[in-house]
Parts: sequence; structure tokens; C-alpha cells
Amino acid sequence: MSSNFMEWIGYAASAMIVISLIMTDIVKLRILNSIGCFIFIVYGCVIKAYPVAIANGLIIFINIYNLYKLKNENIAK
Repeated sequence: MSSNFMEWIGYAASAMIVISLIMTDIVKLRILNSIGCFIFIVYGCVIKAYPVAIANGLIIFINIYNLYKLKNENIAK
């Protein structure tokens, strides 16, 4: 892939993360943030920036865990 295309993938991932942080609904925030993190994982792997991929992979797991907790809290109510 061309470096210009990969640069735009990185920008798209960054934009998704920023957009997620604008959300007032925590579920939407975590979902959009996870999408941005997934794009960063792809980006990090392609450009061989493995710390970027690993960190974003961990963030996805944190988001999934928190979404799971939110779902269980809503079921308990």
C-alpha cells in the first residue's frame, strides 16, 4: 500500500477517536472508540508500529469489558 494511503488510514483512525470523545452516550463513545482503535490496529500492523497496534488492542478489550459491565448493570435494574 502506498504511504499516502496509509497516512489517510491513520487520519481516519484519529478522527474516529476524536469523534468518539464528543459522544455524551457512553455506549456510543465506547463503540466508536473501539472502531477507531481497530483502524489503528490495522494501521499499526501495516506500518510495523506494533506498540500502536498493541495499545489499541488493549483499549478495545477495556471498551468491551466496560460495555459488558454496562449491559449487566442495565439488566439488573
